[in-house]
Amino acid sequence: MKEKKRFTLSVSENPLPLFIESIGYNPQELDFQRPEGYPYYHWLQTVNGEGWIELQDQTFSLPVGKGILLTPYTPHAYYSDHRDSIRWETYYITFTGAAIDPILNALDMNYSAFYEETDRLSFTDHVEKMLNKLEENTDPHLIAHEISALLYQFLVYLKKYGQMNDRLSILQSYEKIRSIVEWLEQVYPEDIGLLEISEKAQVSPQHLNSMFHDTFGISPYSFLVQLRIREAKRILITNPELSLNKIANKVGFNGVSHFVTTFKKREGITPSTYRNLHQ
Repeated sequence: MKEKKRFTLSVSENPLPLFIESIGYNPQELDFQRPEGYPYYHWLQTVNGEGWIELQDQTFSLPVGKGILLTPYTPHAYYSDHRDSIRWETYYITFTGAAIDPILNALDMNYSAFYEETDRLSFTDHVEKMLNKLEENTDPHLIAHEISALLYQFLVYLKKYGQMNDRLSILQSYEKIRSIVEWLEQVYPEDIGLLEISEKAQVSPQHLNSMFHDTFGISPYSFLVQLRIREAKRILITNPELSLNKIANKVGFNGVSHFVTTFKKREGITPSTYRNLHQ
C-alpha cells in the first residue's frame, strides 16, 4: 500500500484564477461528517475499495473510477463500510481562486455532481501529475502557477470527457446568504459578532440565525468561529515558528486561552498537539 500524501498551500497569499488549497492521497480514507460543508470546492475520487456519500438525505456509492465535485458549504458526509476487507483509498483536491466562479460557470460545472472515468479520461492520471509536480519541489508555493494550470486542465478534461451523472442542485438556502458568507471569508479576523453580521446582511439577528440554521445547521457566530479555526489550522502547519498567542490574534480570537479552549472543544485536541501531529 502506498504512503499517505498531503500538500497544503496558502490560499490568502495566492490570488490566482485557480488555486489548490490541499491535495493528497489517503490509503485509508477517514469518516467525515460535515453538516456545514467544506469552505472550498472539493474533489474526491475512489482509487480502490468503495466509499459512501450522504447528500441531501440520500446515500450514493463511490466505487473505483468514480468521483464527486462538491461546491462550497454543501452539507455532506462520507465513510467506508468498515466490514469490508478492502480499504477505501482516495485522491482528493480542495480548491478555490480569484476566478473560480466565472471559470466553473463558463464550463457549466458550478454545481455538485458525480463523474465517472471514461476511455479518454483517467482521474488518477491528472491528480498524480499534480502530486508528482509538488513532490519534485521543496517549496510547493514556487510552482503554484504550474499546479493551477494542471488543475484547470483537469477541470476542462472532466467537462469534456468525464461522464457526469447524479447532478445535485445547489441548495437554495445557501444562495440567500452567499454574499454574507463571502464577506465573512474576508473579515473573520476582525472583532465582529452577530450584531455586525446581521447589520451587513440587513436582516434581524433572529432572521439571520434562521437562515444559517436552514443552510448549515449552525448559528452565524458558530460559522464565524469555524472560519477562524480553519485558518488557525492552516497557520499551525505552515508557520511552525509562530506562537499560539500570535496565531490567536491573527485569526480573530480574543486571547490565547479562548483560542486554545475553543480549538480543543471543536477539534478534540489542543492547537499544539494538532501542530505536532502534522510536522
